[in-house]
Amino acid sequence: MVNSEDILRAHILVVDDSRDNVEVLSMLLNAMGYMNVDGTTDPAAVCSLHLQNDYDLILLDMQMPGISGFQVMEEIKSHCTEDYLPVLAITGNSDLKIRSLEAGARDFIAKPFDALELEKRIHNMLEVRLLYKQVTAHSKAQEALALQDVLTGLPNRRLLSDRLDTAIKHASRNELSVGVLYLDLDGFKQVNDSYGHDCGDKLLKIVADRLLSTSREEDTIARIGGDEFVIVLAQIRQASDAHRLASELVRVLSSPCIIDGHMVKVTASIGVSFYPHNATEAEDLINYADKALYEAKRCGKNQYLVAGPECSNDSCANDTSSMTMASASWGSRA
Repeated sequence: MVNSEDILRAHILVVDDSRDNVEVLSMLLNAMGYMNVDGTTDPAAVCSLHLQNDYDLILLDMQMPGISGFQVMEEIKSHCTEDYLPVLAITGNSDLKIRSLEAGARDFIAKPFDALELEKRIHNMLEVRLLYKQVTAHSKAQEALALQDVLTGLPNRRLLSDRLDTAIKHASRNELSVGVLYLDLDGFKQVNDSYGHDCGDKLLKIVADRLLSTSREEDTIARIGGDEFVIVLAQIRQASDAHRLASELVRVLSSPCIIDGHMVKVTASIGVSFYPHNATEAEDLINYADKALYEAKRCGKNQYLVAGPECSNDSCANDTSSMTMASASWGSRA
């Protein structure tokens, strides 16, 4: 909902080749209570000013020497990503009123203008503009929520899938590799059982923070449910990059933490797979890493294992030797 204070705080730009007109309009707007009013007599500067300040309203004279108001609107439209053009056209030529609207202006005011009419038109335009901004921001927030884990703020499974697909395509074009780390906490259920789910939620947030602080900025860290996380290492050239991170995460996550006065300690088991050494499809890479994770837990937990290229779903689940890759450079057991 847009209130009157929001409208009066709106950012407005006055554009006219006459400095006197700019000053008169600016004074009128200030008298109406508008607090953020800029002015320029240079139509060539309007686009860059708008890109810098994201004006809520541009009062634009349509007939200026050199560059017309129509050319200014075309330049703004060619450089701005949003469809909404916040222009109130000012013209003394009745023939230009409809043309201004057809060119993208939201409204017009005729010269010489009536101060009361100007005030109403500005108010109505700003109300619509600010409402448009609110709806757009809400829509973007909803989109972000659809791609984020609510508890930790990390990407969720949907965003993970998109990021992994993108990483694979980039790696394919540039002859790089992609690492996938599938992580599960050892002892998380006991924390929930002993101290409650609120403590468990706080622990998951701590784990997310530790994952973020240990990983590279370009890595994707996702929570895909419960106490399971997946990390995508894009653009890696050596398997040692993934080995180092997996080893460090095992160490970092085993460090105890204090939550609500309780000393809480869990460890992590991690399964690792590589594109293209294990698979070339995102879902298959996650499945290989998941099977390697299963073996890491079966072999004692608090460690990481790397899937081997020859491992099928059945062999991964039942044969620990398949976790050791044929190529020593891309696979070994921690």
